Amino acid sequence: MDLRAVALPIGRLLILISLFMTIPAAADLMAGNPDWIVFLASALVTGCIGCVATAAFLRSANRFNTRETLVFVNAAWIVFGLAGALPLWLSGLKISFVDAVFEAISGLTTTGATVLTGLDAMPPGILLWRSLLQWIGGIGIVVLGIWLLPGLRTGGSQLFSIESSETSSKPYGRFEPFMVRLLLLYGVLTCASTLLYYLAGMTFFQAVNHSLTTVSTGGFSTSDGSLGQFDDLAIYWIAIVFMLLSSLPFLFLITLVERRVWRDAQQVFFFLRLVIAFSLCAFVALHLHDTGMPFRHLTLSVFHVVSVVTTTGYAADDYLQWGNLAIVLFFLLTFLGGCSGSTSGGFKAFRMLLLISYIRVLLKGMVRPHRVAEARYGGTAVSASVIEGVLIFALLYTMTFVVFALVYALAGLDIETALSASITALANVGPGVGDIIGPSGTFQSLPELVKALLSVQMVLGRLEILAGIILLTPDFWSER
Repeated sequence: MDLRAVALPIGRLLILISLFMTIPAAADLMAGNPDWIVFLASALVTGCIGCVATAAFLRSANRFNTRETLVFVNAAWIVFGLAGALPLWLSGLKISFVDAVFEAISGLTTTGATVLTGLDAMPPGILLWRSLLQWIGGIGIVVLGIWLLPGLRTGGSQLFSIESSETSSKPYGRFEPFMVRLLLLYGVLTCASTLLYYLAGMTFFQAVNHSLTTVSTGGFSTSDGSLGQFDDLAIYWIAIVFMLLSSLPFLFLITLVERRVWRDAQQVFFFLRLVIAFSLCAFVALHLHDTGMPFRHLTLSVFHVVSVVTTTGYAADDYLQWGNLAIVLFFLLTFLGGCSGSTSGGFKAFRMLLLISYIRVLLKGMVRPHRVAEARYGGTAVSASVIEGVLIFALLYTMTFVVFALVYALAGLDIETALSASITALANVGPGVGDIIGPSGTFQSLPELVKALLSVQMVLGRLEILAGIILLTPDFWSER
C-alpha cells in the first residue's frame, strides 16, 4: 500500500478547506468581530500543512487502488473534522476541543447535531462556518456514495451493479463530465433556495446560511429555534421542496434535467410514497393533539417528516409534544433515510427495496419450493453478491446501533437518550428523541466520552459502516 497516494489528495483538499475559511473570516471582519483573526490564522495553518503535503508527495504518489481509496476516505473525514474544529475551538465560543470536533464532524457529515446554544446572538463567522462545513460535506458525500465506493457492494449506491458490470450504470464514462454536472446542479439548487428564502422574508445572510444547510440536508440554523424562528408557512414549503430534491439521487436529477432515461427511478417513487404515508400519519397525530388550522397542521406534519426522513434535522415545532403516536413515527423515520446517491443519510430507500424484494422471494420459495424466483430491482435480476452485501450492511447497521447505544447507557445516559443518540448519529439525522437531545435540546450536556464516540459513529454512518470497519481487519493491511 502506497500511503503517499493518500497524502497528496489530503494535502490538496486541506488547501481547499483553508480557502473556505477565509469566507467566515471576511464575514467577521465586516461585522467587526475579532474572530476574523482566528479564521485567518486557522486558514494559514491548514493551508501551509496542505501545501507541504502536496509539495512533498507530488512526484512520488501513485494512482489509487481500492485500499488506498478506503484509507483516503477515512483519513479525509478525520483530518477535515480536525481542521474544521480548529477555528471553533480557538474562537470566542470557549468550548472544549471535544465539543469543537463534535460540531465540526456533525457539520461535515451533515448530521446537524449541535452542542451550541445562543445561536441568535452568535458572530456571523461562526454561523457561516457551520453552514459551509455542511455544504462542503454534502457535496463530498455525494461523490463518496456515487463514485468512490461502489466496490463494497453494500447496496448503498445505485451505481452498484444490478447486473455484473460496475461501470454499466455510470452514465458518464469518466469522472470529469459527471463532476461538472454534479457541481453545477449543487450550485443551482443552492442559489435557487437562497433566492426563494430571501423572497419569502429571510435576510440575505439567513437565506445564504439556510440554503447551504438545506441543499446539503444538514440542518444547522442561525437560531436556536431553527426554522421555527420564522413561523412562516411559505418558508416551510420552500424547505420541504429543497430537502426533498436534495434527498433524491443526484444522478436522477441530472438525467432528468438532460431528459435522459434513467432506470433507477424505482427508489425515488418508493421514497416519495413513504414520505406521503408518514406525513398523513403525522398529520393525524398532530390534529388529534391540537385541533387547530388544518393547513398549518398539514404543513408542520410534512415539514417535520421530510426534515427527519431526509436526515436534515430542521425543526419548526417540538413534535415530541404531539402525543405517543408522533414519537413512535419520528423514531421510526430516524432509521429510514433518503435515496442512495443523495446528501441524505440513513439506511436508504434503495436497500429497503432490495430487502423487500428478497423477502418476497423467500416467502414465495416457502409456498412453492420448486419455483425459481429471483430478487429484482427495476425489472432486472439482482445479483447474489449485491443481496449479500445489503444483508451484511443491515446486520452491521443494527449491531453498530445496539453496541453504541449500550455503551452510551453504560456511560450514564438513560435508555431513551442512549438509543436515540445512537441512531441519530449513525443515520446522520441530528435531533433525537427525549428531553435532552430532542428537537428543542442540544448535545451539550452529554459526557465528553459520549460526544467523542458520537463523532466516531457519525463518521461510520457516512462511510456506510463497512468502509470504516474494514480498516480494523488484519487482511486489509496484509500485503499477501
